[in-house]
Amino acid sequence: MHILVLGGAGMVGRKFIERLARDGELGGKTVSKVTAQDVVAAHAPAATPFIFDAVVSDMSIEGEAEVLIASRPDLIVHLAAIVSGEAEADFDKGYRINLDGTRHLFEAIRKVGGGYKPRVVFTSSIAVFGAPFHDKIEDEFFTTPLTSYGTQKAIGELLLADYSRRGFFDGVGIRLPTVCVRPGTPNKAASGFFSNIIREPLNGIDAVLPVSDQVRHWHASPRSAVGFLVHAATMDTGAIGPRRTLTMPGYSCTVAEQIEALRKVAGEGVVARIKRVPDPVIDGIVAGWPRNFNPQRALQLGFKAESSFEEIIRVHIEDELHGTFVK
Repeated sequence: MHILVLGGAGMVGRKFIERLARDGELGGKTVSKVTAQDVVAAHAPAATPFIFDAVVSDMSIEGEAEVLIASRPDLIVHLAAIVSGEAEADFDKGYRINLDGTRHLFEAIRKVGGGYKPRVVFTSSIAVFGAPFHDKIEDEFFTTPLTSYGTQKAIGELLLADYSRRGFFDGVGIRLPTVCVRPGTPNKAASGFFSNIIREPLNGIDAVLPVSDQVRHWHASPRSAVGFLVHAATMDTGAIGPRRTLTMPGYSCTVAEQIEALRKVAGEGVVARIKRVPDPVIDGIVAGWPRNFNPQRALQLGFKAESSFEEIIRVHIEDELHGTFVK
C-alpha cells in the first residue's frame, strides 16, 4: 500500500507517519511506501518498515500535483494548508494554497482516469461554521464561515463531495477540532494560544493569554487527530452518503476550565506562568468560531476523542514530555 501525505512535515502529518511506522499496516494492508510532501523536507521516523520518500514541492503550483499522483498512491491524506491567522492576514496566499492547491490535487486525480480511484482524506475545520451559533452545533447546521480560512475549507468540502459523487475518488472530509495541546513552538494560527497556555507553562515558560477566560472552544489531542485520520482512511464509506465531510468529536470547555484542568494536573505554580495580555484582533477572530458540537454522525461511524480537558493535558505530558513537566 502506497500512502501520500500532503503536508507531511507538519505536526499532524509527522505523527500520522509515525503511527504508520509503528503499526506497519493500515486497515489490514501492509504499508509498502509513504511519500511525504511539504514545502520543507519531512523526516522519516526511526525504524521505518516501509520505503520513505520526502518530496519538497508547492501544491499550489500548476503541475506539481500531477507529479505526485503519477505513481497512483492508494491513499492520499491532504493536510497541506496555511493556518487561520496567516490565511486571514494574507488573502492571496490563503486562497492560493488552501483552495488552489486542493483543486489542483483533485484535478490531478481526475485526469489519471483508467479506473484509478484512491481514498482521499481531506482535513477541513470547524472554521467552516459562523455565528450565530446554537448551544451545540448539530450535523445539519449550515456552513457560513466568517474568515477566509473557513471559506477556503468550506469550498474544499464542496469539491470533495462533488468529485466523490462523480466517482473520481473516494473522499472523506474530517472537520478537525482545534488540536490541543500542540507540541513544538507557537505558530501563526489564531487558535495557537489554546495550546500555548498549556504547553509553555508545563515547560517552565511564561505564556500569553490574549482572550477572556470565558471563551469556549472545541478541542481534541494530536493523538485523537491521528486516530481520526486512520479511521477516515479505513472506514466503509458506504455509510457516509453524499455528505462526505464529518465534524469530528471533541471536548468543549472555556479557557477558565482549561486553566482549572491544568491546575488539577500540574499545580498552581504552573498555572501562575499564564499572563493575561488582551489582543483585540485575536479576540475578534475567535468570537466568530463555534464553541460546542453534537457530532452524532461521526460518533455513530466510530470516530472517538477525549472526554475531558484533563485527559488532553495528560496525553500531552505522556506523548511529548515523557511523563514529566517543570513544576
